[in-house]
Formats: sequence, C-alpha cells, structure tokens
Amino acid sequence: MHRRTLLTGAGAAAVATMTTGAGTPWRTGIAALHDAMAARVARGDLVGAVYLVEHRGRRHVGTVGTVALDSTEPLRRGTPFRIASLTKPIVAAAAMMLVEDGRLALDQPVDRLLPALADRRVLTRLDAPLDQTVPAVRPITVEDLLTFRMGHGIIFEPEVQPPYPIITRADELQLVLAQPDPRTPLGPDEWIRRFGTLPLMCQPGTRWQYNTGSLVLGVLIARAAGQPLGEFLRRRIFQPLGMDHTGFSLPPAEAHRLPGLYATDPATGQLTPQPGSRPEEWARPPAFPSGAAGLATTIDDYAAFSRFLRDRGVHHGRRLLSPASVRLLTTNHLTTRQLAEAGAFPLQGRGWGYGMAVSVVPDAVSEPGRYGWEGGYGTVWFTDPNRDLTAIALTQTVDFLFNGAADEFQRLAAATVGPGAS
Repeated sequence: MHRRTLLTGAGAAAVATMTTGAGTPWRTGIAALHDAMAARVARGDLVGAVYLVEHRGRRHVGTVGTVALDSTEPLRRGTPFRIASLTKPIVAAAAMMLVEDGRLALDQPVDRLLPALADRRVLTRLDAPLDQTVPAVRPITVEDLLTFRMGHGIIFEPEVQPPYPIITRADELQLVLAQPDPRTPLGPDEWIRRFGTLPLMCQPGTRWQYNTGSLVLGVLIARAAGQPLGEFLRRRIFQPLGMDHTGFSLPPAEAHRLPGLYATDPATGQLTPQPGSRPEEWARPPAFPSGAAGLATTIDDYAAFSRFLRDRGVHHGRRLLSPASVRLLTTNHLTTRQLAEAGAFPLQGRGWGYGMAVSVVPDAVSEPGRYGWEGGYGTVWFTDPNRDLTAIALTQTVDFLFNGAADEFQRLAAATVGPGAS
C-alpha cells in the first residue's frame, strides 16, 4: 500500500474516538477537521499529528500520519512530543503559584533572588557597542518576566550582517537565547551569571520582547522554590494534574518514542529530518531546564493543563490556583503602543497575558478573549472561554506553523461548535 494511503487510512480510524452524544454539526465539523489534516499529510505538508478538540464535555482525539517519513508506524494518542514554547504557559502558572505562596510578588524586583540582574544597564540603541549604555530607570520585576517586558528578547527584524554586538556576545556566552536547540551546556546558576554580564536592549517595562523572560523566570522559580524547576513543576503541577508523561526529560523508553523532527529544506522544498533534539538527549535531564521551550508531553497531559486553566484553577474539585491568578494569566497586559511596537510576528495581532497570547480583536477563530500559544516544533493550543472550546495539535513538523496548517486547524476546530456556540 502506498505510504500516503496508509497514513490517511490510519488517521481515519481515529474519527471514532468522539465521545457519545455529539450532535450532527459536531460530527460534521470533526470529520472536516480530520480530512483537512489527513490531506496535509497526503500532500507532504505534514508528517503527522495528534490533535484534540473539546467542547462542554464532548471530546475528540484524532491522529494522522506516522512517527517518521520513512516509517509506517502511526502516531498514537500516547505519543510524546517536544512542545517547545508551549512550555511557557506552564511555567507562568507555576510562577503564580509561588506568588500565592508569598514567595514571589508581581511587583518584586527579581534581583532580590537573582543578584546578577541588579543595577541593570541599557543599550543606547540596539546596534550599539556593549559599553554604550545608560542606567536602567528601574529594576526588572517578576511581572516584567511574565509579560515579556523585561527589556530583553529575540530580535525578529531581518538578519543584520554583521550581527548586533549583543547577539554576538550572547552566542559567545553559549546562552542559547532563541532556538530550543542546540541546548545550552550551562547550569542555571552559571547561565544567569553570564546573562547578567549583558546589558538590556531597552528599559524594563517599555516593550514586549519574546522569549528571554521565560528563560529567566525558570531560574527565578527554582530560586524562590528552593528546588530545581523540574521538581517544582512535578510536585505542584504535573502530579496534581495527572501529567505523568510530561517533563524536561523522559524515561528512556518514552524518549525513544519521540517522533522525528522535520522542517522544509529550502533547496529542495521537501520535508527533511532535523539533526537536533535527538531522542537520546531527552533520556537524560538537561543541564538547563528551559522555562521557555524545554518540555515534552502528550496530548492528554497538555489537555489536563488546559482544563485546569479553563476551570479557573480547579482540578477534580481541588483548587490549585485562584481564579484571580488564572485571570491574570489569561488577560492581555500590553498597552496599545506595546501591541503596535511588537510587530506582526509572532503575536500576529494578539496581546499577551502571562506566558501566553490573548486575542484582543475578532478574527477567523473567535471573538476577543481566546488564549493559548504555539511551539516552534509545530504545536498549537487555544482555549476560547466564551464558547468553552479547547483545541490542541501536536506535531513535530516545524512548517505546521508557517504553511497555513496551524491556522487551518484552529479555524476548523472553532467551526466544530459554530460562532457564538456555548
């Protein structure tokens, strides 16, 4: 049997995983969603995906494709995935638990626990030499990390040659401030010490800049909790939510079930295996547990996290986080000017809560108020609280986020309940 025929057939069986009692519009919408994802696999846009749509007690989990291009082994509901930036919302929720514990405060300067970040200097302009700085007008706060307004982040402008001095120096220090791989070899203490030798790119609190805030937040959480980040997440989030297959590393048998990682080769236009993030790397704890992009998980584990937020901090009758904290996580905090200065990518017109995006205008998926995020290895999640709708797609095809597939998934997932459904 031709591989693409096999993939479509294997995925089609997953349509039967709908919960009972689903009405005709739901069934029709789920079938359309499945067919669209299977067509992506058949065209070679996507190696495979495991996805979930959930609406007011109705739940569908579907699969399409295989674990690798050269394999006939289908993806399964329990397949683990590298989730990259879908790590950020989890780490932000962990920070809010420490705020509720009284170990952190949103307006607290982070240098109380991270003295390497005291007395910040700020570049006079982004391309300035590292010694052309002015004093920071105020310290970096915990909320600055959560809202990505700490004064440092990824530069998404077109690549400049030679690179800005601050980018060159960060590379020399092995900080790995942007991409998930290759991983930094530094432990958290050495990482934050080296990061503290860099100036900021802009004044704290003034601009939204992606990623660095979550890296620093992971180090801060460990300091505030008095234990490694992974252990705190396990004790306060993963165990209570039953997320037994989530972590910065996986048992060797699970690590070797990670699907292949793919991206399009510009020279050939074909999906090509990527050399980084090999399964054997995931079989041992990393030197630096990245609060920005370091977790692996399964569809059911991430769905448990999304339900915890949807239910305003309650899981199976047990409150783990207050409604006020969940509201802070899932509400936009950026000003109109900060939204405008953030640029088209990666927010794409959305605002930012704590560790996740929040829609602020109507779009093809929902009215304002939808929250969630994407991961650079090809993962996406949103919850629309106005319709009690959650959708998650886990792939390991980087192009999923850029070839229209993720947008299509979200539109079709939203269409399963229709506009304004509740």
